This record gives sequence, C-alpha cells and structure tokens, in this order.
Amino acid sequence: MITLCMDTSSKFLVLALIQEDELIGKRCLSSWKRQSEMIFPQLTELLAECGLTPKAIDQVVVTKGPGSYTGVRIAMTVAKVLCSTANLPLYALPTLELIGAGKTKAAVLLDARSQRAYFGMIENGRLSGKEEVLPLSEIQGRIDNADGLELVGDCSLLGLEDCYPDLAQAFLTTRSQWQRVENVHLLVPEYLKSADDYLVKKA
Repeated sequence: MITLCMDTSSKFLVLALIQEDELIGKRCLSSWKRQSEMIFPQLTELLAECGLTPKAIDQVVVTKGPGSYTGVRIAMTVAKVLCSTANLPLYALPTLELIGAGKTKAAVLLDARSQRAYFGMIENGRLSGKEEVLPLSEIQGRIDNADGLELVGDCSLLGLEDCYPDLAQAFLTTRSQWQRVENVHLLVPEYLKSADDYLVKKA
C-alpha cells in the first residue's frame, strides 16, 4: 500500500510517500508562492527516487486548511484530480493537526496576514476546540494565561523562532486522524477567512 501525502497550505511544499507503516520518501521545501510550479517536478523526482510511478499510488492524503488561500487549493486540486481519474481513496487532515502532530499540549499558529494567525489548541495530537483566525494580540493573551503550553508553527509572529515538526513524518504520526472523503468532488478547503479578506489584500 503506497500513500501519497501532500500539504501546500503554508510556506512549505510537503510531499511524503508512505509504504504500509514506513515513510519511504519525502520533500519539505520552503516554497512560498511557488508550490504550484514546484509540486509536479518534485513529485516526479520523489517517485523516481523511490522506484515508483504514479500508477503505484494506492491512496492520497491532503491537508484541507486553514492556510494560504491559494496554497490550500494547490495540493487539494492535485489530490482530487489524481483520485477521481484513478478512482483512488482520498483522505483529508486539518492543517493545524499536521503542524501539531504528536504534541501533548500545544498551541498552533499559522500566518493569516494582517497581524492575524490561524490558531488552534492541540491535546494529545488532536484539535481540542475549533480552529480560529485571531489577532496576534488576542493569541498572545491566551498563551500568557496557559500553563505548560508548547507553541508550534509560525512562532515568529510573536517574536519567537518558528517551530515546525518534520511535516512529512507528521503525516505518518497522524495516520489515525486521516478522515476518509466519501465524495472527492465535494471536498473543499477550509479557509476560515472570508473571500472579502483576500479582495481587500489585493486592492
């Protein structure tokens, strides 16, 4: 069983190939605003390195957001095309659970621009509440009032060093959290922010 995992919802292009219970190949490249041009060449190289062809892929896992408005759609579109054309099973995973993979108690931050961040609390590797997009000042207040809390993701937003796990390995760590998509065509990104936010940014 070969599983292709993909994430383009942040500043990284993440590709992982899992065979049964083993990570056999990966890419985790800083590629802000370049994921769309990099994903196919990198996937082709990765498959070749592992001695595989696209026909060897048995199922696909993709992050569903929140994240970059354009970024989330890149991996999801590729995943939907692969699964619909080859009739493969598709699974989805919240982006913040990927970043918080394996953490006992953590807060996950992902840059949402305009002094805001996508925010979620992780307990034992899973989201413990709803994902939100919040002002950095409000996030700082929540973190200051929490004991024993690890901060992961775009921590530089709060003046700290960014802290990311090995995101390819994180797909394997979160395997029990993959959510089967019953209808590939109905899977849509979870942005949290409204389209108006992006229209304002582009104006």
